[in-house]
Amino acid sequence: MLSVQRKEHLLGLLAAEGRIVAKAVAADLGVSEDSIRRDLRELADAGLCIRVYGGALPVPAADAPVVQRLGVASESKERVARAAVALIRPSSTIILDAGTTTLAMARRLPHDAGLTVITPSPAVALTAMEHSAARVLMVGGELSRHSAVAGGALAQEAISRLSADVFFLGVTGIDPVHGLTTGELDDAVTKRALAARSAEVLVLGSAEKIGAVSRFPVLGIDEVSGVIVDPQGPELRIG
Repeated sequence: MLSVQRKEHLLGLLAAEGRIVAKAVAADLGVSEDSIRRDLRELADAGLCIRVYGGALPVPAADAPVVQRLGVASESKERVARAAVALIRPSSTIILDAGTTTLAMARRLPHDAGLTVITPSPAVALTAMEHSAARVLMVGGELSRHSAVAGGALAQEAISRLSADVFFLGVTGIDPVHGLTTGELDDAVTKRALAARSAEVLVLGSAEKIGAVSRFPVLGIDEVSGVIVDPQGPELRIG
């Protein structure tokens, strides 16, 4: 079987079963496991799957560019946003990560003049300004064209001089085994830096993220204070 045929088979298997076990596929096709690993590596480099130990998983819907994500699981994100906003304490300093769920949070912020909002997202900053009386601080840096979030060395310098009570963390994958993951390396670095400057880290877990795995690890689930899930979404089973 040619490499292109194997890849078509692998993508079909991924769509049908939601995962690929390299050893099992190699046995089924009568080829070496190294050949399957090479095919998976090339598919992952093309953005068509996520490599994990022993095989591959689908690319999460949440890894799409931010403009495309606006309509993904929007009702679930609204429910998670409402639950998250209810946890904001008066006159606290919070960090809102970039993302569509934090945009929903920014539209619902309490009208508390003592509230301070820190964010690396221009869209979240402008929405918080429009819909609340909070003081808004922007993390500067180079804007990613994929996620529209500030990152890089300038962002790291700014983050090192900040501190917050709670960081509302947005990721694209929340999995009991693989932890919290995202689709861009620079985003993962920025998220870890923001988490390190926060007393609490709460993860925003809308339905499409539960059980998903993206390419770059952010934190382990045991390293955060909690995960805010959609009460109508899939259950997150840990342990």
